Amino acid sequence: MAIKRDYYEVLGITREATGNEIKSAFRKLAFRHHPDHNHEDGAEDKFKEISEAYEVLSDTEKRSTYDRFGHSGTEGLFGQGFEGFGTGGLGSIFEDFYDFFNDVATTGRQGPRRGADLHHGLTITFEEAALGCQKEIEITRTERCSICHGSGAKPGSQPSVCSNCNGSGRVRRVQQSIFGRFANITVCPKCHGEGSIIKDHCSRCRSSGAEKISQTISLDIPAGVDDGNEIRLSGKGNIGERGGPAGNLYVTLKVLPHQFLQRDGVNILYELPLNFAQAALGTEVEVPTLYGEVKLKIPAGSQTGTVFRLKGKGITHLHRNHRGDQLVGLRVVTPEQLTKDQRHIFQELANSLNRKRKE
Repeated sequence: MAIKRDYYEVLGITREATGNEIKSAFRKLAFRHHPDHNHEDGAEDKFKEISEAYEVLSDTEKRSTYDRFGHSGTEGLFGQGFEGFGTGGLGSIFEDFYDFFNDVATTGRQGPRRGADLHHGLTITFEEAALGCQKEIEITRTERCSICHGSGAKPGSQPSVCSNCNGSGRVRRVQQSIFGRFANITVCPKCHGEGSIIKDHCSRCRSSGAEKISQTISLDIPAGVDDGNEIRLSGKGNIGERGGPAGNLYVTLKVLPHQFLQRDGVNILYELPLNFAQAALGTEVEVPTLYGEVKLKIPAGSQTGTVFRLKGKGITHLHRNHRGDQLVGLRVVTPEQLTKDQRHIFQELANSLNRKRKE
């Protein structure tokens, strides 16, 4: 005799599952494994196992007994196995199952449907991302047909009521299964749930009610965006079906690197190269920023790694009225090639520094 699997395992739920969670798990599995829809080997046995688990766990008393005694506690209820279930028990199961199937069939195609979202990539410069800008992009999207205005029918004609479903978009069918006869409602195969048939088709959209158009859209890019950020334009995607809302347009930004500047959050990093003389004697230099060049005083004796902060010269925070700083890091550059005179000067400097250290 085959060992029965745990009922909770069969339905893929925990022992703390609520009644609604048990019903939801059963509906999904029953729909997937019902022999009328699944013709794979073992589908019927799988469906019986699922139904048996649901019959027990959906009943408060049976579930309580099962939780206390396991399968041995249900032997008195199901002495002849699954085939021994009374029609009353199975009736509640299949009523739930076919109610679910009918809901899917009758509501899946009739209501308004939201249009598809569109995606577009846009490349901008480092400065444009930091300071904000306005761009124009060209997209191709679906819009209501300009000839038939969405009806799908040739101008001057009207769709006719579907004779198969009398305009309801649904048909009632009786199915014979191993468990008896069941009536369910499905989408009309003739009109595909529309309730009407188009005989004279629109020449432009071929009855779809929509046509593709090219459109130029003006896009305001706020200051502070970064590489990979996405901007959503509501209602700029494809048109919806049956009066549903249009989808959205998502614009993904690619920010080009700057020649000198690097970004660190809302701060800007800049490496300032100095020669030995400038670092030793001190100097005043012009530093590039997003807002133009700024004069910066370098004190005498500055070393590599010294950092100066230029307040408010960074990037505007995307969600706050706050601007970061620009951090200027010094790098003292060792000359790779020297002229004869420069070498002489450096040699005298080296000798002078050595004498000073010895004193």
